[in-house]
Amino acid sequence: MSGAGYILAKLCSRLGLGFALLTLAFWVAPATAATLDIDRGLCHATSGADRPDAIASTIRFSCSGAPTGYQQGSLWLRAPLEGAAARRGDVALMVHQSRFDRLAVAFSYADGTTRWQQVRAGAYGPHWRSGGQILFEAPDRDVALTAVTMRFDGLSSHRFVRARVLSTGEAGMQSSGMAAAVGAALTLLLISCVYSLSLAFAVRRQYLAWQAAWSGTMLLWGGLWSQVHLALLPGMAGTVSSQICTFLACLAIALATISAVTAIDREMLPARLRTAALVLGFGVGLAGIPLALIRGSSLGLLADSLGLVVIADLLVVTVCLGWAWRRGSIEARDFLAAWGPPMGMLAFIHIVDVESGFWGGGSQLLIFVAGTWQALWLAAAATRRLAHLRIERDHALSAEAQAQALARRDPLTGLPNRRGFVESVTPLLERARADNLPAALLLVDIDRFKSINDIYGHDAGDVVLCGIAQRIERWEGPMCTVARLGGEEFGLLTIGMEGIILARFAESIRRGIAGCDHSDAIGDRLVTASVGVAEVQPACDFRQLYRLADAALYDAKDGGRNKVVVQRHRDGADAGRSREVAISN
Repeated sequence: MSGAGYILAKLCSRLGLGFALLTLAFWVAPATAATLDIDRGLCHATSGADRPDAIASTIRFSCSGAPTGYQQGSLWLRAPLEGAAARRGDVALMVHQSRFDRLAVAFSYADGTTRWQQVRAGAYGPHWRSGGQILFEAPDRDVALTAVTMRFDGLSSHRFVRARVLSTGEAGMQSSGMAAAVGAALTLLLISCVYSLSLAFAVRRQYLAWQAAWSGTMLLWGGLWSQVHLALLPGMAGTVSSQICTFLACLAIALATISAVTAIDREMLPARLRTAALVLGFGVGLAGIPLALIRGSSLGLLADSLGLVVIADLLVVTVCLGWAWRRGSIEARDFLAAWGPPMGMLAFIHIVDVESGFWGGGSQLLIFVAGTWQALWLAAAATRRLAHLRIERDHALSAEAQAQALARRDPLTGLPNRRGFVESVTPLLERARADNLPAALLLVDIDRFKSINDIYGHDAGDVVLCGIAQRIERWEGPMCTVARLGGEEFGLLTIGMEGIILARFAESIRRGIAGCDHSDAIGDRLVTASVGVAEVQPACDFRQLYRLADAALYDAKDGGRNKVVVQRHRDGADAGRSREVAISN
């Protein structure tokens, strides 16, 4: 794994652990809040929106049935307050934000006093809290509280009203815990978004770009739902944020569907199944537009209908992933693991009523948690998969480099072969030309080597070649490179040596080869070599240099073997004007 990937994994693990602990706190922390439900404990009434708040004492509340006809007017909800906190006056009302134009809250005291607080769409003031909630604290008075009344003007649907009564101390603790959990989740989603986007550009995978778009959408949705954006944009409080959240929620489902389906290779899925998943995903995304704009009584019915479409979409995507997994798709396996918690959460919130649980976060918080898990899992899975691919690539590159190195080496002696020799002499010749240095090629041919193979066998001949190669390899250095050019022929190219120094160098090579001990393979037989040397200045290309050295080697062989012949060429002189120097034993 790369350094950036390792740092990401460590950061995500630490933040994820803290996020998990905070989420666990929602389950185990004691909660004494009383839920206010229209079906249980709340009485309701309706009036015109132009009526003043002061008429609350004259309104007749009904404690049965469901309220109707309030979308263009006002919905009044009233609940009695009991318990020690009410007697102390230590009461706070936590209301989940929804689509309304105005919310006024009245705290009624035993002495007949009523204190009002209010917020409007676009102006929540200091009442907003993280987790999509609005907090109203009863004024501090030494009189017992008897009731709390809520007035909603222009409310879209009473089905989305969630309220809880709790002590001010507990309200502060829950608000702090919710803020920490939401902050951790938003941070993890931001990391996942940036990381997935960088991976998409790095590896050119389309589904990673869709995944980054999904993480970004969930990040925006979480920021708007939790109301953290109100710290910078207070004018978006209320209906505008709620409508945008509805659209983003539908868009997130569409992007998640596209990301999951495009991660699977086309040949692993039936075309109709793939098309059905994409059509359902696009349908949910498009349905978010009208659903975000509707504020009438039909909102609840449309939301229920869309919920069925969402469930169908998730089931089809699950079938796609399961189908591809059985056919060996690693991406499908990763997506199934990532989609498991969100699917479980959706099933859970459809079976169990959690809207007033989890410190008021309800189903939105559970979806947010599941979405964060999905983003982290997919980012980690992509990192793990790419790390494996990188390891495999490194192994392949290493094997390729090793194969190329072996292709440039003689398998018997370990010296460079002709191909490796040509590649190594090229930079030396270029350096000689640049610095105007003499260059020389020495061709070494073992005398009567065929007779060694014929008399002693090829194994003995191989031993002789390896012994000579070990001796020649000693002259390898920064100014000299050596090779076995084929059969019993070896080559050495050197720069910077000329004249008598070069001749003595060639003679030392001849003597060194003659001094090799091959007694274990061929007994007392002496093995000698002929050396042809081509010295040029300025340096020419390798082919011309080899042709000149081969001519000198031919002269050494023709002159009786076991000798050195040097041919010097200056300023581009051809072979006809060369001068020969012969050194014999």
